[in-house]
Amino acid sequence: MKPVIAITMGDPAGIGPEIIVKALSKLRGSRVRQLCRLVVIGNLAVIERAAKRLKSPIEIRSIADPENAGASRAGMDVIDLMNADLSRRVIGRPNAACGRAAVEAIRTAVRLAMDQRIAAIVTAPISKEALHAAGYPYPGHTELLAELSGAKEVGMLMVSKQLRILLATTHLAMRDLPERLTRERVLSAIRLAHTAAVRLFKIRRPRLAVTGLNPHAGEGGLFGHEEDEIIRPAVEAARRKGIPVVGPKPADSLIRHAYEGKYDLVVAMYHDQALIPIKLLGFGRAVNITVGLPFVRTSPDHGTAYDIAGKGIADPGSLIEAIRMAVMLAKQQKN
Repeated sequence: MKPVIAITMGDPAGIGPEIIVKALSKLRGSRVRQLCRLVVIGNLAVIERAAKRLKSPIEIRSIADPENAGASRAGMDVIDLMNADLSRRVIGRPNAACGRAAVEAIRTAVRLAMDQRIAAIVTAPISKEALHAAGYPYPGHTELLAELSGAKEVGMLMVSKQLRILLATTHLAMRDLPERLTRERVLSAIRLAHTAAVRLFKIRRPRLAVTGLNPHAGEGGLFGHEEDEIIRPAVEAARRKGIPVVGPKPADSLIRHAYEGKYDLVVAMYHDQALIPIKLLGFGRAVNITVGLPFVRTSPDHGTAYDIAGKGIADPGSLIEAIRMAVMLAKQQKN
């Protein structure tokens, strides 16, 4: 049987439902549909309303079991959780009800993945504000997925056509970064980067590089000591374990060298250090992969985009790429 790829609906008030309808419409009869069976996990009424707003002719079918997915390569199968309070939903605004609905879809998908009833999860965007309003104190998908799956060491890997960058830290206030950036956290990121390069991208001896935290990688301590006290010791520890890695190097020049092909994968110290070049070069086509989970998880490179939600103008390109990546990685895992 073809693997089942589950797509979680994301925040019902964001662009998730819209880009899911658009993506699955665009993929009708495609090579992707030949290789897998797709199922959406979320709220049927929300998906149907999105399709109606878009005047999409796609046939939407409610199913109870992922094994029943894929009867039609032209339609859309939905596992209906019946969990979104549409009377309280205001498209384009975060609220607790939408946060709860988004988390319930993720919980369901993780449970199915852990039971090996689906081969991969593709997550539509969620709102951190809505999650927090609903009582879930997670900074994002990565931490929630790690807790639900019991994974001890996970990382956020951003992949575009030109770059692969794994983050040592994810969603943090800048003032908290120096305290949270530890040798063990950097070493963990290097290990995850090496694992991703070898297992996911089949690079036998990957060329890894690590950025500094400060301008000019600290310039010998003139602009900070994190490079000498935290990052370099982590790099040296990784090298002693047989991982081919260099650094810390100034982020501006290092990422340019990676873009030119000198390195296969970069470990960056914080969110914007990684996401600015990724989105500059490949916004709308880049993919987020969570490394370290016991199952495949991918997602688009953007958020809920409340400012354009409900307007019918959201681009499904990154979600399509995330689906394609999930299919490829699921196939590799099986082999």
